[in-house]
Amino acid sequence: MVEVLSVLVLLGTGLVAGVLFAVAVSVMPALIAMPPDRYVSTHKLLGRHYDRIMPFIVTGSTAIDAALAIRGSGTGRTLFAAAALCMAGVAVVSQTRNVPINNRVKRTEPGDIGPDWQDPRTRWRDWHLVRTCCAVAGCTLSAAAVVLS
Repeated sequence: MVEVLSVLVLLGTGLVAGVLFAVAVSVMPALIAMPPDRYVSTHKLLGRHYDRIMPFIVTGSTAIDAALAIRGSGTGRTLFAAAALCMAGVAVVSQTRNVPINNRVKRTEPGDIGPDWQDPRTRWRDWHLVRTCCAVAGCTLSAAAVVLS
């Protein structure tokens, strides 16, 4: 059972870290370069499927890291616990920072954007970088825990 959970936690944390990293280095720079109306339209298209699957993968990875920490001992236990905290950080930043911005953008009609529109891209990117660092750290800690357990 530990072997199955180890594979699942590496898969989950790896997917989260990889997706967030790709968004940070490729998608977000493209979105920032777009005019506001095009950004809003594109943002709506990009978020459709992430919104359904990412919370499940993040929560599942956090839970598996926590379970392996509870079941483990020594260095492995500490590393799995630290990984669980990092992945919980991804969830907290996502739900309290990025998701509210996403929801506001989803309610915006591209044609309604005027000169007083408050562009959320820089703030969204900054919080996204925080959660990306948490995800990469969580993945790294999970991998180290699997190797050292």
